[in-house]
Amino acid sequence: MVGVEPKIAQRPTRRVKTSGSDKTVGSISHAMLILWSAVVVLPLLWTFMSSFKTTKEIFASPFGLPATWDLTNYLSAWNQYSFGRMFVNTVIVVGFALVLVMVLGAMCAYVLARFAFPGSRAIYYLMLAGLMFPVFLAIVPLFFILRNMGLLNTLPGLIITYVAFALPFTVFFLFAFFKTLPDEIQEAAYVDGASEWRTFFQVMLPMAKPGMASVAIFNFLGLWNQFILPIALNTDQSNYVLSQGMAAFASSAGYAVNFGALFAAVIITVVPVLIIYVIFQRQLQGSVSQGTMK
Repeated sequence: MVGVEPKIAQRPTRRVKTSGSDKTVGSISHAMLILWSAVVVLPLLWTFMSSFKTTKEIFASPFGLPATWDLTNYLSAWNQYSFGRMFVNTVIVVGFALVLVMVLGAMCAYVLARFAFPGSRAIYYLMLAGLMFPVFLAIVPLFFILRNMGLLNTLPGLIITYVAFALPFTVFFLFAFFKTLPDEIQEAAYVDGASEWRTFFQVMLPMAKPGMASVAIFNFLGLWNQFILPIALNTDQSNYVLSQGMAAFASSAGYAVNFGALFAAVIITVVPVLIIYVIFQRQLQGSVSQGTMK
């Protein structure tokens, strides 16, 4: 009959039955997540709150609110205790080291993953061996190498050292991403007349963007929190980074430490890491999901 629309049979909705054991596991999982979140978040909140207190207030009422919410401790830590200069030094060292290690690591991983040449596997395994080399064993040789090069107690010396220790992990991480990229796209770029450099920077590297973002986050966290290398290789106070400044500040005066300024320095050190993670967390989640789909 004209004008009568046929009825489409609807599939019955399937109800997922949850057993008692599933509910128990779910409840325990949620309880553990809440407990873990409290363990991580509460100390940060307490540190943030204490950064607005004086030392007397902290000892008199550790969990109480500060009398005034001013930036005196932050200004004191930034100017009086030179955390402003150390923050700039850290940004310079980590920024240059991160750019260098990402560029060099991506190029090395691309060549090892996409091209077969004599010794390529040996180079790759040597890179993996670098992941297992303890940093403590390299301190003494690095000290003499940097001293002979005139880079001891300098920011360029720290940058080179950071790049050397972050490079094996970067190559190992990006090797899998470049290995899984389709060969047809690389061959199409060659057919269009693209050179090796143009193929890498304009075709293959953008396709590995999720992996690049993920390894950049991991490298940033590791380099920003690096402690052993600057302590051993950078004893000039004018070139201190934040991790050195925190250790020196906490141990300089024993119980006479300005704890309010110390907690403010902790917040100054931690906040950039949180900001970077919040900005790039979508890239990190995207790389994980793409890795599972492959």
